Parts: sequence; structure tokens; C-alpha cells
Amino acid sequence: MSEQLFVKKRNGLKESLDLEKIHRVITWAAKDLDNVSVSQVEMKSQIQFFDDIDTSTIHETLIKSAADLISEETPNYQYLAARLAIFHLRKRAFGQFEPPHLYDHVQALTESERYDKHILEDYSKEEIEELNDYMDHNRDLNFSYAAVKQLEGKYLVQNRVSGEIFESPQFLYILVSACLFSKYPADTRMDYVKRFYDAISTFKISLPTPIMAGVRTPTRQFSSCVLIECGDSLDSINATASSIVKYVSQRAGIGVNAGRIRAEGSVIRGGEAYHTGCIPFYKYFQTAVKSCSQGGVRGGAATLFYPIWHLEVEALLVLKNNRGVEENRVRHLDYGVQFNKLMYQRLIKSEYITLFSPSDVPGLYDAFFADQNKFEELYVKYEQDESIRKRRVKATDLFGMFAQERASTGRIYLQNVDHCNTHSPFDPAVAPVRQSNLCLEIALPTKPLEQVDDPNGEIALCTLSAFNLGAIEDLSELEELSNLVVRALDSLLSYQDYPIPAAQNSSLSRRTLGVGVINFAYYLAKHGVRYSDGSANGLTHKTFEAIQYYLLKASNELAQEFGACPKFNETTYSKGILPIDTYKKDLDSVCSEPLHLDWEALRESITTHGLRNSTLSALMPSETSSQISNATNGIEPPRGFISVKASKDGILKQVVPEFERLRFNYELLWNIPNNKGYLTLVGIMQKFIDQTISANTNYDPARFENSKVPMKQLLADLLLAYKLGVKTLYYHNTRDGAEDSQKDLKEDDCAGGACKI
Repeated sequence: MSEQLFVKKRNGLKESLDLEKIHRVITWAAKDLDNVSVSQVEMKSQIQFFDDIDTSTIHETLIKSAADLISEETPNYQYLAARLAIFHLRKRAFGQFEPPHLYDHVQALTESERYDKHILEDYSKEEIEELNDYMDHNRDLNFSYAAVKQLEGKYLVQNRVSGEIFESPQFLYILVSACLFSKYPADTRMDYVKRFYDAISTFKISLPTPIMAGVRTPTRQFSSCVLIECGDSLDSINATASSIVKYVSQRAGIGVNAGRIRAEGSVIRGGEAYHTGCIPFYKYFQTAVKSCSQGGVRGGAATLFYPIWHLEVEALLVLKNNRGVEENRVRHLDYGVQFNKLMYQRLIKSEYITLFSPSDVPGLYDAFFADQNKFEELYVKYEQDESIRKRRVKATDLFGMFAQERASTGRIYLQNVDHCNTHSPFDPAVAPVRQSNLCLEIALPTKPLEQVDDPNGEIALCTLSAFNLGAIEDLSELEELSNLVVRALDSLLSYQDYPIPAAQNSSLSRRTLGVGVINFAYYLAKHGVRYSDGSANGLTHKTFEAIQYYLLKASNELAQEFGACPKFNETTYSKGILPIDTYKKDLDSVCSEPLHLDWEALRESITTHGLRNSTLSALMPSETSSQISNATNGIEPPRGFISVKASKDGILKQVVPEFERLRFNYELLWNIPNNKGYLTLVGIMQKFIDQTISANTNYDPARFENSKVPMKQLLADLLLAYKLGVKTLYYHNTRDGAEDSQKDLKEDDCAGGACKI
């Protein structure tokens, strides 16, 4: 560079551009990283310098230059870029690289009302000083670049209008830990705070967006998933819409069960008028969902559920379809269509499915979830009753329409309601599961609200977290991690606020948790097994057995300390029934792995002492939080060795863990020949998981004749999933010919749902 350039510092003063200072910063960021070049970052960035450039822009230029160099050949630039980003983040937050003392920091942010005032009320200055000394700010240097950008964009306390950031990551982790264990006895809580801090800051436990973004702030609603059931009355519909608005504004992803709403043309008020049907009310719910932006953390989103036998089903199945007009489409919701064994039997036998308005067939809707034998008995009886309005459709045509719409939109989901109730922690006779949530991994009892403050209604909440399987060397580690995560999440239920009584009553009486996993693809690669060929079946069985066993053990121990949840008697666990008793036995034909843990002793302890939590496990997509841990998404195979996601800060590139050592062990999504191996693994997981699983189906048209996926294949996969006991199916992904590593160009596959954790 021939002429001298000047820079503007943060304090407004000017000085000469010091390339040596820049060199020192990049050299610091490159320390101990193989196959990165300081000079290459310098050359790439210096081209973009100009006179009177401010120091902030220089930092951002260096970061972008390093991030642009991330590739399969040079994956470690993701860490160099991350360190530069952390350097810049701390300068923005504190005006210097060294973070302030924890006590001074908490005091300042409490005075500005950005931190919860209870932190300083619950902890003494001496305790906060002890936590300051325990905190390890060097852990900030272990993030990948995508992780730092996600932290900046979603999780760190900030002014979302001005862009000011007020904390760095270790403050987030230590204060989340402190808040969650604040009500523990003084002689034990500091130990729990430190242990939980270590688990989350070293990425062994992954936390969901509402907890990461909200705990330590004055906002106190951290449940990821909210399930709201609508009744068949105007009062209930209005109460449902009001509840949606309240929870969307509180950063939650919504599941809406609208299956009770009667069909168009139904007689109302004794024949005074005809009912307008489902679609106008679905539009009403869509407006409620989109009414709030959730503080810039995520947009509102919801999945709405209805049964496949609803009289309006043919109109409902096309609501996301791009054809049609606004009057007959509701495109900004996703939909979960509900099936059971009888519907599949009609398909297999090429028989008819009869469609009814739930209002015309007393008892049928409730029996659909609570009692499969009673449902079939009533269904056949109503089919033969000529006085009841109905319509018959060939089962192959109706399933075909569902499969076609699922394929064309990708976002028409499936819930097998019988599996959700027969292989469930809840007794369906008293607490049936009638819906799932935004991302199809939660299965909890609900009751319609007749008014917003209805004490008899039940809004189900679930609080999520995940184990990072890639950070676990031995399954025995899950015992300690389960103890920590169950205690932390259970504490959260009492720590948070509840804007609606029906949610508070349900949460504190059932105390439902959903702990899942991230980094499963890396876990398989590390063990040298694959999705597609059955080699991972035994490992998956052993792993998810250990997860559920240790989660139950932790909740059982918690019940001995604090008491079982008040509605423990409404669970199958209270009868001594465990997931290992109720899974689909067809699974034994594809996995013969025996049980390895002492389930009988656990069964006895549960029936004696109970469980603190009605549910413990659920497998969520974890799209965003997996990036924080530099992990692969949930249980999904990666589309490419580098995932590329768009965010408001630009394109984020993230390389799969240990790519250079394990590249030939990873099985990429579009190299997997079909869905069979993956669905088998989901079935094995579902044997133990007490809620459900965000499981996807994936199709590459190029593998089929005329590049068209045959309907026969789509239906065969639905039948296989049902046979193996899979409760829900989430996305239908179709390979569209774009470069694999570019295929993930969506920041939020959950479309704003907190369930991504």
C-alpha cells in the first residue's frame, strides 16, 4: 500500500493505520490452528481498507476475510474467524478485550433493567465473586464462526434497535446457571451452578433459544413449545386466538389443535344458520400467529392439527398449495394431519375412508385419541347410519392427496395418534394426547379453553434441552448430565412466569420436560457406523436406552427430594409401565440389541417414589443451537460437509466436526439410498423416547424413473414408519439439484419455532 491511511478510533480520534497491530491480532487468532495463513487473511482484507476507515469496520473486514476462507480444504478458518469475531464482540460490549468483573457487570445491567433484579437479591456479593473466579472466559475462543454470529444475532443481551451488545458468552452461561439454581439450598447451589455452567459452556448440554436469550433478563417465559387445543365454540376459538398472541409474543413455537371445529354447512343454533367451516377460523389463527415479531429473536409460527377423516379434509389438505386464491388458502401455517391404524388398514385393503364433521358423530373425536377399539366401533357404526352427513373417499386417493401435498410443500406433517397414546407416558383414559407442536416432537395432554382464564382448560408447555452426543465419550457420562439437566429444567418451571392460568396449572401439575440430542451424525461417524445399512442400529439402541434410563433415574431422585409431580397418577409410569413395555414389537425384527441397564430396579423405585416430571425426552430439530455447539443438527445426516445458512449477518459456513479425520465416515443425506435405514433408527429411538421425534423423509428424484418419485414409494415409507412405531413425521425434503452444501440456505427451518432449541 503506497499511501498512508488513517483510521477513526471508537473514541472519535484519528491515528495512522497500524498494519503491525492488525498482524498481531490475526496472529493471536491463528494460534494453534493448523492449515491457516495469517498473510492470506491480511492480503484479503487490506484490499478493502480505505482512508478514514473506523476501527470497527477494520475488525469486521478482518472477520469477513477469514470467514470467506472457510472451506473443506481449510476448515480451521471457522475458528480463526470466530476468535476475531469474539475480539470484536468484546470491544463492542466492553470497550476492551478483557471482560469486566462479574459483580460490576451484573450491577450495571441490573440498573439498566437488562438483567433480572433477582440475581443480586438471590446471590451475595461474595458468591458472585466466587462465580467470577470460576468463570473461564477463554472458552469464548472455542466457538466456530457460525456460533459467534448466532450468539450475536439471537442470544446475547442487546438493544435490537441500535445493535448495541452488552455481554459476552461466558456471562450468558454463568448467569443462566445461577438463575436456574437460585432457589436451591445455600449449601448445594454453588456446586450445581458450577457443574451446570461447565456442562453448557463446554457444549455437553445444549440449551434452547428461549432459555439462552431469556434467562437472566426480566422476561420470564422460557418454555419452547406451547400446545393449545381449540373447542367447537366461538368462545373457545376466541380464547385460542388470544392465547396464541400471548405466547407468540413470549418467543414460543405454537401447536394448535383445531380438529374439533365442525365442518362447513353444519347446522348451528338449532337451524338458524349454517356454519362457515374451518377455513375462516384457520385464517383467524394465522393472523394471531403473525401478530408479533417476538422481539427480533424469531417470527411467530404454528402448526395446526386435524384428523384425516374430517369432512373438510380435501379442502384442508391444499391450504398451503400455491394454486387457488386467498379465500381458500391459509399458507402461513403448517399442518399436521392425524392418522391411526384403521386409516392405514383402509389404505392397505384399498377400501374407503368415510369423512365426518366431528359435531355430527358424538364420541368419535375423543375416542380417536383415547381408545382405538372404541373409535373403530363408533366409526363403523356411524358409517352405517344413513341419517348422518358423510362422504366416502377411496383411501388410496386420500392418502395420495396427503402424500402429494406433503411432497409439493414439504410442510404437511403426519401424526400417528394411536402411537402417541398407546406408547405414551400418559394414561389415555384420563389424559389423552390429541396434538403435537410446531416441530412434531412434543406429545402432551391438552384441554380446550372456553375463555382465556378458564381454570378447566389445559395449555401444555414443554421445556427443552439436548445432550451433545459428540461430546460424550462414554454412555456412563449421561448419568451426571441427566441429573444436571433435569434439575435445571425442573427449576425453570417454578422460576418462569405464566401469562395464562391454563398453562400454569398444566405445567406445575405435570412438569413436562423434553431432553433430546444434537450431533448424532458426528456420533455415528465417530463410531464408524452408518444410517443406511443397519450398522448403527445396536449403537442407537444402547445410546437411547441410556438416555431415557438416566433421565428417568434423575427425575425419580428429584421426586424423592421434592415430591412427585401432582398429576403423576395420570401417567402410565405410575402404574409401573415403562417405554420398554409399550413400543411396537415389529421393531424387534430389525434390532435384536438387548437391554443393558437395570430397568426392573428403576421400575420399582418409580412406582414407590414417583417421578418429578411426567415426560423427560423428545427429539427436536435443534437447527440453531446445534450451531452454537459446532454440532450437526439433531439426528439428521448433513447435506454437505459444509453447511451454508443465510442469516441477517450474511452467509454462515460451518464445517462438520472433525471433518479432516472423519470425512469418509460421514454419510451425507443425498448419498443415502432411501429412507429405510433412517426410519429404522427413528423407530429404535422411539422405543425409548417418551414423547416424539422430529423425523424427516428425504427423496432424490434422480434415483427414480423419469426423475419422479413414485406415489408407491411415498406410501410405502408412511407404512414403514407406522409399522416401526414412529409417532410423527416432520419435513418432506426433495433434492432440487442445487449444490448440496448450499441446500440449507434457510436460517430457520422451524420457521421461527423455539423447538429448534
